[in-house]
Amino acid sequence: MSKIEISKDQRREACETLRKYMRNELDFELEQFDGEFLFDFILQHFGPLFYNQGVNDSQQIIERKMADIADELYEIEQFIPR
Repeated sequence: MSKIEISKDQRREACETLRKYMRNELDFELEQFDGEFLFDFILQHFGPLFYNQGVNDSQQIIERKMADIADELYEIEQFIPR
């Protein structure tokens, strides 16, 4: 499985969001580096959970679409008279 990678901009924005949440909701000031370490922990331990759920959701959508395609192909199938 490949490593979950995010851009520098996404990482910076996510860390800032985490710091704001900690400050506003928990009344705890998280320094920049601590915020980055916490974000890395969350990404490493919970990222695969969210990623896998996204993969599962995608698989279900593809399976439904494939069933729809199979139904449509069956509808246009021409039968050979006997």
